[in-house]
Amino acid sequence: MRIDPETVERIKQAAAVADVVGDYVTVKKKGANYWACCPFHGEKTPSFSISPSKGIYKCFGCGKAGDSVRFIMDIEGLGYGEALRHLAKKYGIDIQEEELTDDQIVRQNERESLLIILEYAKEFFKKQLVESEEGKSIAIPYFKERGFSDTTLQTFDLGYSPESWDIFYKTAIKQGFSQEIIEKAGLVTQKNEEGKVYDRFRNRVIFPIHSVAGKVIAFGARILKSDAKNQAKYLNSPETEVYHKSATLYGISQAKNEIRAKDICYLVEGYTDVISLHQAGIKNVVASSGTSLTVEQIRLIGRFTQHVTVLYDGDSAGIKAALRGMDLILEEGLQVNLVVFPEGQDPDSFVRKVGYEVFLEYIKSESKDIISFQANLFLKEAGDDPFKRAELIKEMVQSISKIPDAIQRSLFVQKTASLMRLDEDVLIAELNKIHLKNLKQRGGAGANVSESISNQTWQEIQEIIEPTGQMSTETQTNLAYYQESECIRLLVSFGHLEISPSKAPGVRLMQYLIEELEGTHFQTPLFEEILEICKAEFNQHRFPAPEFYLHHQNEDIQKFAIDISAGKHSLSDVWKDKHDIRVKLEDEMLEDLAFKNVLRLRKVYNDQHLHETLEKMESFQGDAEAMNALLLDFIHYKEIQKNISQELGTVIEK
Repeated sequence: MRIDPETVERIKQAAAVADVVGDYVTVKKKGANYWACCPFHGEKTPSFSISPSKGIYKCFGCGKAGDSVRFIMDIEGLGYGEALRHLAKKYGIDIQEEELTDDQIVRQNERESLLIILEYAKEFFKKQLVESEEGKSIAIPYFKERGFSDTTLQTFDLGYSPESWDIFYKTAIKQGFSQEIIEKAGLVTQKNEEGKVYDRFRNRVIFPIHSVAGKVIAFGARILKSDAKNQAKYLNSPETEVYHKSATLYGISQAKNEIRAKDICYLVEGYTDVISLHQAGIKNVVASSGTSLTVEQIRLIGRFTQHVTVLYDGDSAGIKAALRGMDLILEEGLQVNLVVFPEGQDPDSFVRKVGYEVFLEYIKSESKDIISFQANLFLKEAGDDPFKRAELIKEMVQSISKIPDAIQRSLFVQKTASLMRLDEDVLIAELNKIHLKNLKQRGGAGANVSESISNQTWQEIQEIIEPTGQMSTETQTNLAYYQESECIRLLVSFGHLEISPSKAPGVRLMQYLIEELEGTHFQTPLFEEILEICKAEFNQHRFPAPEFYLHHQNEDIQKFAIDISAGKHSLSDVWKDKHDIRVKLEDEMLEDLAFKNVLRLRKVYNDQHLHETLEKMESFQGDAEAMNALLLDFIHYKEIQKNISQELGTVIEK
């Protein structure tokens, strides 16, 4: 059920942001604010500012910002509702929830029921491991052979499923769980036409799979019988309402805080790799669970760090899988290195063989970026064969093309040129070919390819094709962004205040700007969204103060509000008290600020029309009447430009 707004407000009032942050890092008071080393990225000098008066935090190092609810969402990997419940429990607030529709109730009840039966199954399997004769004689020896301690068994909730066909199913039914929910959780399966139900996991050690928040959402299971024929060695839960394999990483719940603290994630293949490394003291490790790495999994890692080191087996299949995964990671903008272990070794066996310190030393010495790795791996094989070397270079350039950051791409081009003893221009030309090919594929026949790719990529391609004009479309777009940003800043910070108490008493800044901008649609989606929210509030005769935006549920709106309100420095009272220097504040100049902002917005939009008309005239092919119409448009926009510039006191070109 949805938490009612009054309860949400009580939770936010109780959850003082300095207290909430202080549960995770040491905070120190300095002036009106508190400061700490940011828990979201590694730093030695505190740049994480907490404002108790505004109820917000902002890191001036990595840009993270929010209120107490957003902090819990980010640090614990929870959703909005879960974060509110987390804080309510901490501060002893009873949750009052609103009634849901019948469909919402069914969906939520099913999700909650799935989590309950999965939690019950976890406890059942754990009990079978330590109390049943099978568990003690078969499963415990397997785990001990792996070197897993009792603490490790508890940390990862490891268990055992008996060989019996339906012992779990019968036990769960006796406990009051319905067959329907047991089936939907993927814990049983039907084997024959009569519909007889059997346990999905039998005679297997159990590896519970947790969500980021630590809830059991699925199971992985390994068979123990060495003579089992026609049975998969590993068996996973099927996809359910709460489990989506492509968006899940094994060990993320246990690893998330360490990943954030160390600012690096080690990515491995299997459950035992994660568990062995964790037990050895290397806790910032997760597994893709034997599946090909997905974009969703990479983005999940990206919530906690931008640095990934892929640890894969030394066999050829492992190396190929690693290379495929690295390209995906690069494409998502993360920085990735790769380590391959000696043949016959994997992270699990290697760390058990050499221990914590030697393992980390090996990672440090053998870790290579994708270019160095490919060169090391294939250069000897290619030898002096120009065809093989050319294929290798193309693969390296293909990987470089995945990197979204232009500076990083340039550095990798330089490195490749040095390693392969080639001219940089040759590599850049090959890179441009890949970009252009991708453009055609994304755009399709007759499509406007500039709309199908990012602005950055399109700008780079255009720079190759033709030089930029003096007043490019991008420059005008940037000017529009700046003026729209300034307008929204005024609305968010001062919209609730009177624009001029002496000249226009009762008229708020929000009313003035909304009326002046009637019919205007901002080009920046975030600013357009905030403007629409302001219009909706104004229509309800409400004039929200900055707190409305600082604690907004929409993360982008909240971050924008914090960015414009949080400053590293503030004007000292000494200027006024000691030196008698009076500095006029913005809220005393609202009339002038708002008037000029509206004029500048109109000027930017008019200049865009002027630029578009000029471009049409330069490339015009048509009759004289159509050309005259374009000339009239040009004169019209030029006259508007002149009038606005005179109002603003600026000089324009003739």
